[in-house]
Amino acid sequence: MYIQGYGILAAFIGFSVAFAFAALIMSWLVQPKAPNKLKQKTYECGMKLFGDSRIQYDAKYYLYALLFLIFDIEAVFLFPWAVVYDKLGLFALIEALIFIAILVIGLIYAWKKDALKWQ
Repeated sequence: MYIQGYGILAAFIGFSVAFAFAALIMSWLVQPKAPNKLKQKTYECGMKLFGDSRIQYDAKYYLYALLFLIFDIEAVFLFPWAVVYDKLGLFALIEALIFIAILVIGLIYAWKKDALKWQ
């Protein structure tokens, strides 16, 4: 009786493996095949290299990225909370407000340090 349920699992695994191999074979068939010396270099776009690839970026780009991540993570954590809000009760509401307060404090700190000004 227990073996009958594994047929679906075996079919699913077989379909997954077949789909992966089909994707690999299809990409090999339709890929452009025009190799030359310039295309086989590190940067295969065909352009000659110029300058150094290791340049320094200003720290403000990283600050914007970090602020984006902070508020993106806020949305990721608050969405599931909002979906089941009616089942969680007052304790979960207080936790969410504390979470939002911590993020608001971070935003105020970034604002005071002029991290949000694009100079």
